[in-house]
Amino acid sequence: MRVALVHDWLTGMRGGEKCLEALCQMLPEAEVFTLLHRRGSASGPIESRPIATSSLQHLPGVTRGGYRYLLPLMPWAVQELRLPERLDVVLSFSHAVAKGVTVPEGVPHVCYCFTPMRYAWHLQDQYLDAGQEGVSGVFQQVIRGPLREAKRQVLQWMRQWDQAASSGVTRFVACSRTVARRIRSYYGRSSTVVYPPVDTRFYCPDDSPREDYYLWVSALVPYKRVDLVLDAVRHLGRPLVVIGDGPQRELVQRAAGRWVTYLGWQPDAVIRRHYRRCRALLFPALEDFGIVPVEAQSCGAPVIAFGQGGACETVLEAGPDQRGTGWFFARQEVDALAEAIRRFEQQQEWFCPRLARHNALRFSVERFQREMLHVLRETIREAKQPAPNAASA
Repeated sequence: MRVALVHDWLTGMRGGEKCLEALCQMLPEAEVFTLLHRRGSASGPIESRPIATSSLQHLPGVTRGGYRYLLPLMPWAVQELRLPERLDVVLSFSHAVAKGVTVPEGVPHVCYCFTPMRYAWHLQDQYLDAGQEGVSGVFQQVIRGPLREAKRQVLQWMRQWDQAASSGVTRFVACSRTVARRIRSYYGRSSTVVYPPVDTRFYCPDDSPREDYYLWVSALVPYKRVDLVLDAVRHLGRPLVVIGDGPQRELVQRAAGRWVTYLGWQPDAVIRRHYRRCRALLFPALEDFGIVPVEAQSCGAPVIAFGQGGACETVLEAGPDQRGTGWFFARQEVDALAEAIRRFEQQQEWFCPRLARHNALRFSVERFQREMLHVLRETIREAKQPAPNAASA
Protein backbone atom coordinates (compact mmCIF):
# COMPACT_ATOMS: atom_id res chain seq x y z
CA MET A 1 0.00 0.00 0.00
CA ARG A 2 1.53 3.31 -1.14
CA VAL A 3 0.58 5.94 1.43
CA ALA A 4 1.65 9.55 2.06
CA LEU A 5 1.20 10.78 5.65
CA VAL A 6 0.54 14.51 6.10
CA HIS A 7 0.73 16.20 9.52
CA ASP A 8 0.23 19.85 10.51
CA TRP A 9 3.66 20.32 12.18
CA LEU A 10 6.17 18.26 14.14
CA THR A 11 7.49 20.11 17.18
CA GLY A 12 6.81 17.60 19.98
CA MET A 13 5.07 14.37 20.94
CA ARG A 14 1.49 15.10 21.91
CA GLY A 15 -1.71 13.20 21.16
CA GLY A 16 -1.73 13.93 17.43
CA GLU A 17 1.87 12.85 16.99
CA LYS A 18 1.12 9.57 18.80
CA CYS A 19 -1.52 8.86 16.13
CA LEU A 20 1.05 9.56 13.42
CA GLU A 21 3.58 7.35 15.23
CA ALA A 22 1.17 4.39 15.24
CA LEU A 23 0.68 4.67 11.47
CA CYS A 24 4.42 5.02 10.89
CA GLN A 25 4.91 1.75 12.77
CA MET A 26 2.24 0.08 10.65
CA LEU A 27 3.36 1.60 7.30
CA PRO A 28 7.18 1.63 7.36
CA GLU A 29 7.50 2.73 3.72
CA ALA A 30 5.25 5.79 4.03
CA GLU A 31 6.83 9.23 3.65
CA VAL A 32 5.84 12.05 6.02
CA PHE A 33 4.92 15.57 4.87
CA THR A 34 4.52 18.49 7.26
CA LEU A 35 4.69 22.29 7.41
CA LEU A 36 7.74 22.31 9.67
CA HIS A 37 9.82 19.90 11.71
CA ARG A 38 12.05 20.44 14.74
CA ARG A 39 14.60 17.66 14.45
CA GLY A 40 14.56 15.24 17.36
CA SER A 41 11.21 16.44 18.70
CA ALA A 42 9.26 13.37 17.55
CA SER A 43 9.66 9.68 18.35
CA GLY A 44 11.99 7.26 16.59
CA PRO A 45 9.37 5.72 14.28
CA ILE A 46 8.63 9.23 12.92
CA GLU A 47 12.17 10.62 12.88
CA SER A 48 13.57 7.54 11.11
CA ARG A 49 11.79 8.17 7.82
CA PRO A 50 11.98 10.90 5.15
CA ILE A 51 10.18 14.05 6.35
CA ALA A 52 9.40 16.69 3.70
CA THR A 53 8.64 20.23 4.91
CA SER A 54 7.25 23.44 3.44
CA SER A 55 9.08 26.72 2.92
CA LEU A 56 8.01 27.79 6.43
CA GLN A 57 10.77 25.50 7.68
CA HIS A 58 13.40 28.03 6.59
CA LEU A 59 12.08 31.02 8.56
CA PRO A 60 14.33 31.98 11.52
CA GLY A 61 13.16 30.65 14.89
CA VAL A 62 10.03 29.06 13.47
CA THR A 63 10.51 25.64 15.07
CA ARG A 64 11.08 27.18 18.53
CA GLY A 65 7.48 28.40 18.76
CA GLY A 66 7.34 31.13 16.14
CA TYR A 67 5.08 29.03 13.96
CA ARG A 68 2.13 30.01 16.19
CA TYR A 69 2.19 33.46 14.59
CA LEU A 70 2.21 32.12 11.02
CA LEU A 71 -1.34 30.78 10.95
CA PRO A 72 -2.44 33.03 8.03
CA LEU A 73 0.43 31.63 5.91
CA MET A 74 -0.27 27.99 6.62
CA PRO A 75 -3.02 27.39 3.99
CA TRP A 76 -0.62 28.56 1.30
CA ALA A 77 2.25 26.51 2.78
CA VAL A 78 0.32 23.23 2.96
CA GLN A 79 -0.83 23.57 -0.64
CA GLU A 80 2.83 24.05 -1.59
CA LEU A 81 3.73 20.52 -0.43
CA ARG A 82 4.32 18.19 -3.36
CA LEU A 83 3.21 14.61 -2.86
CA PRO A 84 4.31 11.68 -5.07
CA GLU A 85 2.06 11.02 -8.06
CA ARG A 86 1.98 7.25 -7.60
CA LEU A 87 -0.03 6.73 -4.42
CA ASP A 88 -2.89 4.52 -3.35
CA VAL A 89 -4.14 6.92 -0.68
CA VAL A 90 -3.21 10.10 1.23
CA LEU A 91 -3.79 10.16 4.98
CA SER A 92 -3.72 13.56 6.68
CA PHE A 93 -3.74 14.15 10.44
CA SER A 94 -5.32 17.54 10.89
CA HIS A 95 -6.38 19.95 13.61
CA ALA A 96 -5.37 22.95 11.49
CA VAL A 97 -4.48 22.89 7.78
CA ALA A 98 -3.18 19.42 6.83
CA LYS A 99 -6.58 18.55 5.33
CA GLY A 100 -5.92 21.21 2.68
CA VAL A 101 -2.93 19.43 1.10
CA THR A 102 -3.02 19.14 -2.70
CA VAL A 103 -3.63 15.47 -3.57
CA PRO A 104 -2.64 13.92 -6.94
CA GLU A 105 -5.58 13.50 -9.30
CA GLY A 106 -7.51 10.30 -8.76
CA VAL A 107 -5.92 9.54 -5.36
CA PRO A 108 -8.38 9.32 -2.43
CA HIS A 109 -7.72 11.48 0.63
CA VAL A 110 -8.58 10.25 4.14
CA CYS A 111 -8.46 12.94 6.83
CA TYR A 112 -8.04 11.84 10.44
CA CYS A 113 -9.56 14.94 12.00
CA PHE A 114 -8.67 15.88 15.57
CA THR A 115 -11.10 18.79 15.24
CA PRO A 116 -12.18 21.35 12.65
CA MET A 117 -9.76 24.25 13.09
CA ARG A 118 -10.54 25.33 16.66
CA TYR A 119 -9.05 28.82 16.17
CA ALA A 120 -11.70 29.60 13.58
CA TRP A 121 -14.70 27.71 14.94
CA HIS A 122 -15.79 26.78 18.47
CA LEU A 123 -12.89 28.47 20.35
CA GLN A 124 -12.59 31.63 18.29
CA ASP A 125 -13.37 33.97 21.21
CA GLN A 126 -10.57 32.50 23.34
CA TYR A 127 -8.03 33.04 20.58
CA LEU A 128 -9.26 36.56 19.92
CA ASP A 129 -8.45 37.51 23.51
CA ALA A 130 -5.22 35.50 23.77
CA GLY A 131 -1.79 37.11 23.59
CA GLN A 132 -2.66 40.27 25.56
CA GLU A 133 -1.70 38.99 29.01
CA GLY A 134 1.55 40.92 28.99
CA VAL A 135 -0.03 44.20 27.87
CA SER A 136 -1.53 46.43 30.54
CA GLY A 137 -2.82 49.88 31.35
CA VAL A 138 -3.83 52.53 28.85
CA PHE A 139 -1.84 50.92 26.04
CA GLN A 140 -3.97 47.77 26.30
CA GLN A 141 -7.15 49.84 25.98
CA VAL A 142 -5.75 51.57 22.88
CA ILE A 143 -4.76 48.39 21.03
CA ARG A 144 -7.36 45.95 22.31
CA GLY A 145 -10.20 46.89 19.94
CA PRO A 146 -8.21 47.20 16.68
CA LEU A 147 -6.10 44.13 17.46
CA ARG A 148 -9.16 42.02 18.22
CA GLU A 149 -10.89 43.16 15.02
CA ALA A 150 -7.81 42.38 12.91
CA LYS A 151 -7.57 38.90 14.44
CA ARG A 152 -11.30 38.39 13.94
CA GLN A 153 -11.02 39.11 10.23
CA VAL A 154 -8.06 36.73 9.85
CA LEU A 155 -9.91 33.95 11.68
CA GLN A 156 -13.05 34.55 9.62
CA TRP A 157 -11.00 34.10 6.45
CA MET A 158 -9.41 30.97 7.97
CA ARG A 159 -12.88 29.58 8.66
CA GLN A 160 -13.90 30.07 5.02
CA TRP A 161 -10.67 28.43 3.84
CA ASP A 162 -11.09 25.52 6.27
CA GLN A 163 -14.63 24.87 5.07
CA ALA A 164 -13.53 24.97 1.42
CA ALA A 165 -10.57 22.65 2.13
CA SER A 166 -12.91 20.05 3.61
CA SER A 167 -14.43 19.49 0.16
CA GLY A 168 -11.12 17.99 -1.02
CA VAL A 169 -11.34 15.18 1.53
CA THR A 170 -12.69 11.84 0.28
CA ARG A 171 -13.45 10.45 3.73
CA PHE A 172 -13.31 11.95 7.22
CA VAL A 173 -12.32 9.95 10.28
CA ALA A 174 -13.12 11.66 13.58
CA CYS A 175 -11.14 11.09 16.78
CA SER A 176 -14.36 11.08 18.86
CA ARG A 177 -18.12 11.39 18.63
CA THR A 178 -17.69 14.99 19.82
CA VAL A 179 -15.54 15.79 16.78
CA ALA A 180 -17.87 13.85 14.47
CA ARG A 181 -20.67 16.20 15.48
CA ARG A 182 -18.48 19.23 14.69
CA ILE A 183 -17.57 17.79 11.28
CA ARG A 184 -21.28 17.35 10.55
CA SER A 185 -22.10 20.87 11.79
CA TYR A 186 -19.22 22.82 10.22
CA TYR A 187 -18.50 20.84 7.03
CA GLY A 188 -21.81 19.09 6.41
CA ARG A 189 -19.96 15.77 6.17
CA SER A 190 -20.37 12.39 7.83
CA SER A 191 -17.38 10.67 9.42
CA THR A 192 -16.19 7.39 10.88
CA VAL A 193 -15.13 7.46 14.55
CA VAL A 194 -11.79 5.81 15.35
CA TYR A 195 -10.48 6.64 18.82
CA PRO A 196 -6.78 7.62 19.10
CA PRO A 197 -4.22 5.11 20.39
CA VAL A 198 -2.95 4.92 23.95
CA ASP A 199 0.15 2.90 24.80
CA THR A 200 -1.54 0.75 27.43
CA ARG A 201 1.53 -1.51 27.63
CA PHE A 202 3.71 1.38 28.77
CA TYR A 203 1.07 3.18 30.84
CA CYS A 204 0.23 0.50 33.36
CA PRO A 205 -0.20 0.34 37.15
CA ASP A 206 2.43 -0.73 39.66
CA ASP A 207 2.53 -1.08 43.44
CA SER A 208 3.24 2.61 44.14
CA PRO A 209 0.97 4.03 46.86
CA ARG A 210 -1.18 7.04 46.02
CA GLU A 211 0.24 10.30 47.40
CA ASP A 212 -1.48 13.48 48.54
CA TYR A 213 -1.25 15.67 45.45
CA TYR A 214 -3.29 16.33 42.31
CA LEU A 215 -1.85 16.23 38.81
CA TRP A 216 -2.11 18.31 35.64
CA VAL A 217 -0.50 17.08 32.38
CA SER A 218 -1.04 19.06 29.19
CA ALA A 219 0.17 21.73 26.80
CA LEU A 220 -0.08 25.14 28.47
CA VAL A 221 -2.45 26.83 26.01
CA PRO A 222 -5.59 28.83 26.88
CA TYR A 223 -8.31 26.29 26.09
CA LYS A 224 -6.72 23.67 28.39
CA ARG A 225 -7.74 25.91 31.34
CA VAL A 226 -4.73 25.53 33.62
CA ASP A 227 -5.85 28.84 35.18
CA LEU A 228 -8.96 27.08 36.49
CA VAL A 229 -6.89 24.36 38.15
CA LEU A 230 -4.46 26.83 39.73
CA ASP A 231 -7.29 28.87 41.24
CA ALA A 232 -9.13 25.78 42.53
CA VAL A 233 -6.13 24.25 44.35
CA ARG A 234 -5.19 27.65 45.75
CA HIS A 235 -8.74 28.04 47.05
CA LEU A 236 -8.71 24.57 48.64
CA GLY A 237 -5.09 24.54 49.74
CA ARG A 238 -4.36 21.29 47.89
CA PRO A 239 -0.93 20.42 46.45
CA LEU A 240 -0.67 20.25 42.65
CA VAL A 241 2.02 19.02 40.27
CA VAL A 242 1.97 20.61 36.78
CA ILE A 243 3.68 18.93 33.82
CA GLY A 244 3.60 20.77 30.52
CA ASP A 245 4.91 23.66 28.47
CA GLY A 246 3.52 26.32 26.19
CA PRO A 247 2.51 29.98 25.97
CA GLN A 248 1.02 30.01 29.49
CA ARG A 249 4.23 28.83 31.14
CA GLU A 250 4.75 32.12 32.97
CA LEU A 251 1.26 31.92 34.47
CA VAL A 252 2.18 28.59 36.08
CA GLN A 253 5.65 29.73 37.09
CA ARG A 254 4.18 32.71 38.94
CA ALA A 255 1.84 30.35 40.82
CA ALA A 256 4.61 27.89 41.77
CA GLY A 257 5.36 27.82 45.46
CA ARG A 258 3.61 26.43 48.48
CA TRP A 259 0.82 24.60 46.67
CA VAL A 260 2.06 24.27 43.08
CA THR A 261 5.11 22.36 41.82
CA TYR A 262 5.93 23.11 38.18
CA LEU A 263 8.07 20.50 36.42
CA GLY A 264 7.92 21.78 32.84
CA TRP A 265 7.62 19.16 30.13
CA GLN A 266 8.84 15.73 31.16
CA PRO A 267 9.63 12.42 29.43
CA ASP A 268 7.00 9.71 29.37
CA ALA A 269 8.60 7.73 32.20
CA VAL A 270 8.25 10.69 34.57
CA ILE A 271 4.65 11.29 33.51
CA ARG A 272 3.86 7.61 34.09
CA ARG A 273 5.36 7.78 37.58
CA HIS A 274 3.05 10.67 38.47
CA TYR A 275 0.00 8.90 36.97
CA ARG A 276 0.79 6.00 39.30
CA ARG A 277 1.22 8.16 42.42
CA CYS A 278 -1.12 11.15 42.15
CA ARG A 279 -4.33 11.34 44.12
CA ALA A 280 -6.23 12.13 40.90
CA LEU A 281 -5.76 13.78 37.51
CA LEU A 282 -7.48 17.15 37.01
CA PHE A 283 -8.76 17.67 33.46
CA PRO A 284 -10.87 20.84 33.04
CA ALA A 285 -10.60 21.31 29.25
CA LEU A 286 -13.36 20.98 26.68
CA GLU A 287 -11.28 18.45 24.77
CA ASP A 288 -11.71 16.87 21.35
CA PHE A 289 -10.75 13.46 22.74
CA GLY A 290 -8.08 13.78 25.43
CA ILE A 291 -5.40 11.10 25.56
CA VAL A 292 -4.15 12.19 29.00
CA PRO A 293 -7.23 10.95 30.94
CA VAL A 294 -6.95 7.55 29.23
CA GLU A 295 -3.23 7.30 30.05
CA ALA A 296 -4.04 8.17 33.68
CA GLN A 297 -6.80 5.55 33.86
CA SER A 298 -4.46 3.00 32.29
CA CYS A 299 -2.23 3.55 35.35
CA GLY A 300 -5.21 3.23 37.70
CA ALA A 301 -5.60 6.94 38.50
CA PRO A 302 -9.01 8.59 39.05
CA VAL A 303 -9.91 11.49 36.74
CA ILE A 304 -11.82 14.66 37.69
CA ALA A 305 -12.91 16.13 34.35
CA PHE A 306 -15.13 18.77 32.78
CA GLY A 307 -18.34 17.00 31.81
CA GLN A 308 -18.36 17.87 28.11
CA GLY A 309 -16.32 16.80 25.10
CA GLY A 310 -14.13 13.76 24.71
CA ALA A 311 -13.79 13.00 28.43
CA CYS A 312 -17.45 11.94 28.46
CA GLU A 313 -16.51 9.17 26.01
CA THR A 314 -13.49 7.89 27.92
CA VAL A 315 -14.27 8.32 31.65
CA LEU A 316 -16.89 6.23 33.46
CA GLU A 317 -18.58 8.44 36.05
CA ALA A 318 -18.67 7.01 39.58
CA GLY A 319 -21.73 7.16 41.78
CA PRO A 320 -23.39 5.61 44.83
CA ASP A 321 -24.93 2.81 42.76
CA GLN A 322 -21.95 1.88 40.62
CA ARG A 323 -18.20 2.24 40.85
CA GLY A 324 -16.48 4.29 38.16
CA THR A 325 -13.19 5.70 36.91
CA GLY A 326 -13.79 9.42 37.37
CA TRP A 327 -15.94 12.36 38.29
CA PHE A 328 -17.42 15.17 36.18
CA PHE A 329 -18.10 18.81 36.99
CA ALA A 330 -20.64 20.77 34.97
CA ARG A 331 -19.20 24.29 34.58
CA GLN A 332 -15.71 25.55 33.76
CA GLU A 333 -15.67 27.63 36.93
CA VAL A 334 -13.44 27.57 40.00
CA ASP A 335 -16.23 26.78 42.46
CA ALA A 336 -17.50 23.87 40.31
CA LEU A 337 -14.04 22.27 40.09
CA ALA A 338 -13.36 22.89 43.79
CA GLU A 339 -16.65 21.25 44.74
CA ALA A 340 -15.87 18.25 42.52
CA ILE A 341 -12.51 17.83 44.30
CA ARG A 342 -14.22 18.00 47.71
CA ARG A 343 -16.83 15.40 46.70
CA PHE A 344 -14.13 13.14 45.31
CA GLU A 345 -12.26 13.27 48.60
CA GLN A 346 -15.42 12.34 50.47
CA GLN A 347 -16.32 9.42 48.18
CA GLN A 348 -13.02 7.92 47.02
CA GLU A 349 -14.36 4.39 47.62
CA TRP A 350 -16.61 4.87 44.58
CA PHE A 351 -13.55 4.77 42.30
CA CYS A 352 -12.11 1.46 41.08
CA PRO A 353 -8.48 1.33 39.85
CA ARG A 354 -9.00 -2.09 38.22
CA LEU A 355 -12.01 -0.77 36.31
CA ALA A 356 -9.94 2.24 35.19
CA ARG A 357 -7.29 -0.07 33.77
CA HIS A 358 -9.89 -2.26 32.04
CA ASN A 359 -11.61 0.80 30.58
CA ALA A 360 -8.33 2.17 29.17
CA LEU A 361 -7.62 -1.07 27.31
CA ARG A 362 -10.45 -0.13 24.89
CA PHE A 363 -8.08 2.45 23.38
CA SER A 364 -4.97 0.35 22.68
CA VAL A 365 -2.49 1.04 19.87
CA GLU A 366 -3.25 -2.31 18.22
CA ARG A 367 -6.97 -1.51 18.06
CA PHE A 368 -6.24 1.90 16.47
CA GLN A 369 -3.94 0.39 13.84
CA ARG A 370 -6.44 -2.33 12.98
CA GLU A 371 -9.35 0.09 12.57
CA MET A 372 -7.33 2.63 10.54
CA LEU A 373 -6.00 -0.07 8.22
CA HIS A 374 -9.59 -1.17 7.58
CA VAL A 375 -10.60 2.43 6.75
CA LEU A 376 -7.68 2.88 4.33
CA ARG A 377 -8.31 -0.38 2.51
CA GLU A 378 -12.04 0.29 2.27
CA THR A 379 -11.43 3.80 0.90
CA ILE A 380 -8.96 2.54 -1.71
CA ARG A 381 -11.37 -0.20 -2.79
CA GLU A 382 -14.28 2.24 -3.15
CA ALA A 383 -12.10 4.68 -5.13
CA LYS A 384 -11.29 1.98 -7.68
CA GLN A 385 -14.94 1.14 -8.31
CA PRO A 386 -16.29 2.80 -11.48
CA ALA A 387 -18.84 5.53 -10.90
CA PRO A 388 -22.39 4.55 -11.97
CA ASN A 389 -23.46 6.17 -15.24
CA ALA A 390 -26.77 7.89 -15.74
CA ALA A 391 -28.40 4.85 -17.40
CA SER A 392 -27.51 2.43 -14.61
CA ALA A 393 -28.59 5.02 -12.03
